[in-house]
Amino acid sequence: MTILVLGAGPSGLAAAHAASQNGQEVALVDENFEPGGQIWRGGPVQWRDQRAHRLWQDLLVRPHLEFIGPARAISLVAPQELLLETASGPRTLRWQRAIICSGARELLLPFPGWTLSRVTGAGGLQALAKGGMPLDGKRVVVAGTGPLLLAVAHTVVKNGGTVVAIVEQRSTAELARFFGQLLLSHRGKVWQAMQLMTALRGIPYLHGATVTEACGEDRVRSVLVSHNGAQRELECDFLACGYGLVPNLEAAALLGCATHAGSVVVDQQQRTSNEHVWAAGESTGIGGVDKALAEGRIAGLCATGQLPTASELRARTKARAFGTLLARSFAPLPALRALCRPSTLVCRCEDVSAAQLAVHANWRSAKLQTRAGMGPCQGRVCGAACEFLFGWEAPGQRVPIYPTTAATLAARAGTTTTEEKQ
Repeated sequence: MTILVLGAGPSGLAAAHAASQNGQEVALVDENFEPGGQIWRGGPVQWRDQRAHRLWQDLLVRPHLEFIGPARAISLVAPQELLLETASGPRTLRWQRAIICSGARELLLPFPGWTLSRVTGAGGLQALAKGGMPLDGKRVVVAGTGPLLLAVAHTVVKNGGTVVAIVEQRSTAELARFFGQLLLSHRGKVWQAMQLMTALRGIPYLHGATVTEACGEDRVRSVLVSHNGAQRELECDFLACGYGLVPNLEAAALLGCATHAGSVVVDQQQRTSNEHVWAAGESTGIGGVDKALAEGRIAGLCATGQLPTASELRARTKARAFGTLLARSFAPLPALRALCRPSTLVCRCEDVSAAQLAVHANWRSAKLQTRAGMGPCQGRVCGAACEFLFGWEAPGQRVPIYPTTAATLAARAGTTTTEEKQ
């Protein structure tokens, strides 16, 4: 029996580790050349978390585990046969049970100037830096909300950049309340935050502040920041702006798994509505690396008929509680909707403005009468933005769930034809 694990981030590595520990065949599929996902990006050479090294070293010596990367799941060619697009061409993979560990992507909210060159998501800039993009001598404004801003600012500093300011949407009182709750239930997180803040000492940390516009012609040159009732301009070379994460649900949709409130629905065993599929990590709700590891291990155990221990279940409960605290403390504020002017592009792939979308009642109407969601991202960026701006239900994905090559589509057509003849 082959266990398919989609995603090699923390949850995927933990799931593959648990599922393969008794000799079970496991196929670990990821879009990147190296394992680690977004949290442990860059592969073993760049990892600082010893948990990542321990998992990967154990997996490397298990001959019944295959890492397939870079590879993307494109479609199903049979109920339990997946079509992959790999670096060496199309490949089909049969599996009996699957574990979705597809992670999350940033929530990018439109504001004037957000399409300028060198305006990125907060996590996006961190990923680019880890991938080798030079930041030495560059001035960076890090803006948005949540603890990720501190981690991104630290990455900038480590890579030789200058953080002009950290612009946090939440007020001083709200941040104090969040840290007070951390002290009560998640003291290890407080220590991590204090380490980051110590490393960032001297950098302006603006509370209750918002970037209202990115300014420049060919690229961002400065940003306008609203703080304490006043507007100020900060010169910069990069703006990294992030308002949280949203689960990646493409794999769940492909495998027919139910979702609710933007996350994959799972039971206490991490099993989805598809009896052959489990899910773990950010796909079941945003919660960070500890949640990903705990859920990944439980999913890997349960998918292979094993049972988690009481301590593993407690670890998951605690990690989920932290995720709930994050969601409650750093949800994007409704005031952000006002930043998106009628002329602001919302669908940047197809140049569809907020004014063109606002006249429609839902995503379906907008897509029928504009080109929203019809670009390369297939609504991944603008769909989440429209959900926030207009209250629409985000669009689902159609097969193929990613842009793909004609060769891969031909392989799918050939496989389907063969099956139909049989």
